[in-house]
Amino acid sequence: MPSRPRNPLRRILGKRLFLSRRVPDFKRILVVESGSRTLLDNLLPGLNDLYGGQLVADLVTCYAGEPQGFLPERGRVYRVTDCPDATSRARLYRELKSNGYQILGIICSGEAVMTKWKWMLVYQVPAKVFVLNENGDYFWVDYTNWRTILHFFAFRAGLTGTGAVMTPLRLLMLPLSFLYLLLWAGWAHFKRKKITV
Repeated sequence: MPSRPRNPLRRILGKRLFLSRRVPDFKRILVVESGSRTLLDNLLPGLNDLYGGQLVADLVTCYAGEPQGFLPERGRVYRVTDCPDATSRARLYRELKSNGYQILGIICSGEAVMTKWKWMLVYQVPAKVFVLNENGDYFWVDYTNWRTILHFFAFRAGLTGTGAVMTPLRLLMLPLSFLYLLLWAGWAHFKRKKITV
């Protein structure tokens, strides 16, 4: 009997505990350094103070060195620069999946640092996800925080504050501007063609 294809929505929602408010134990965590290092310099010492010797914190980064508070004896550093091709990236995803992380932390600080990597890791690693922003605030990615998640994406898309009016107007003006430029170019070429004939 052929196996049924896996439902990607179930994979994303179920494995990451999106449909549950339960926060797993902080025993094994993967942190993706996809923003300013200063954010992790504040986060990691706090986690080590709270959870002591039971916490194993691994790090995925593109930076050289290690952030303050990272304990090499209780965690491993994975560097994305060591994975230049699809084969090495697939190997990294398999290894991270097999590590059994309960929690995955990503930095979303409005900087273009490892953007594709962090979202691919959210997709690949079956763990409860939390998002750390540029202010050092965080939220869990689950259904109870849907308003926070929606506001966060709206803020990043420029749809809050004055951007709530200007961004949709810019989007509406784009096709009109393109049409105007196209008509003007057509008119100018027609006029030039008429003069040369």
